Amino acid sequence: MLGENSLAIHGGKPVRETSLPYGRQWIDNDDIQEVVNVLKSDFLTTGPIITKFEKGLAEYVNAKYAVAFSSGTAALHGACFAAGIKEGDEVITTPITFAASANSILYQGASPVFADIDENTYNIDPNRIKSLITNQTKAIIPVDFTGQPANLDEINSFARENNLIVIEDAAHALGAVYKNKKIGSISDMTMFSLHPVKNITSGEGGVITTNNKEYYEKLLDFRSHGITRNLSKLKNNHGPWYYEMQFLGYNYRLTDFQAALGFSQLQKIDEFIEKRQKYVEIYNEAFSKVSQIEMPFQSSECQSSWHLYVIKLKAELLNGTRKAVFEALQKENIGVNVHYIPVYYHPYYQGLGYKKGICPKAESLYENIITIPLFPAMSMKDVKDVIFAVNKVISHFSK
Repeated sequence: MLGENSLAIHGGKPVRETSLPYGRQWIDNDDIQEVVNVLKSDFLTTGPIITKFEKGLAEYVNAKYAVAFSSGTAALHGACFAAGIKEGDEVITTPITFAASANSILYQGASPVFADIDENTYNIDPNRIKSLITNQTKAIIPVDFTGQPANLDEINSFARENNLIVIEDAAHALGAVYKNKKIGSISDMTMFSLHPVKNITSGEGGVITTNNKEYYEKLLDFRSHGITRNLSKLKNNHGPWYYEMQFLGYNYRLTDFQAALGFSQLQKIDEFIEKRQKYVEIYNEAFSKVSQIEMPFQSSECQSSWHLYVIKLKAELLNGTRKAVFEALQKENIGVNVHYIPVYYHPYYQGLGYKKGICPKAESLYENIITIPLFPAMSMKDVKDVIFAVNKVISHFSK
């Protein structure tokens, strides 16, 4: 936690007296009451609110099915299982993402293949995907980084041509729109995260949406130990109590009180995104005058859900490094972060044989980006404080 006595640039007072986080949930009394209602009910887990939440989210994104999981990572793991990913397979994904995108591939015994990014969108480059497809390629996991949809037309086209499955990591992108279609209705399977800093939260949690009934049924069983009660699937039937474990699944279920929070938050998703977009417009206007930074890409064909606002430093115009700028913003009590460390930089992946240099554009991006605060619960004063602090720090380090 940043202290109130942090020394700002030149030893003066920081822009803020207390720390502003880069992201934070917004929980109101309606959310709390929905959770309390479940706590007073007969079901705390695996009850009717799970189905209510899943149906509501599926309807919101115009998908046929939704399956809730205990985390976004668990949901991605379930999607990889449903896709039939196994040992010996390769799955192409981006290095500019949280480790879970690639970890879910490893959980199934398959190998992540990292494709470099587009320099404008920071999303996976479809041309790099095309060059990396082999006979072992089973699936593609594009990531809608910061809430900006990846190039889904090209990605899905490559997938169809090569009989591949697309598992879209839309952890950042609930509420985003790609060419007039809601994210969650386009790819074979789409994952949304319900972590507290995401666009809506259930505390922890994740959801897979799909239009494929076979995937849907596999996902349902996978999150509950591979167990089914579906009479049409049973190998035997000892009576009305009977159920069967038909494959090795996991306990990845979401609780009812988490689902209650998620459903309550879902009713406010458009309001949350509207606030994010408003603050983005203010940031864009302010930072368009700052030559030392590059603002996030905005597509004319898509609507980002603006989970994150990432600025890219133009190193050639600054005396300081990203680290120096980052630490200076911290001293101004502005909560900043970096999204993301390229996945294959992590020691575990280095131990698997991945080498630095395989995605030069992603690596260059990592050296120069900073995530600044963006969340609906921010006040206008918070937004102005961020702008003032960024301008102050950039001015200090400018050549």
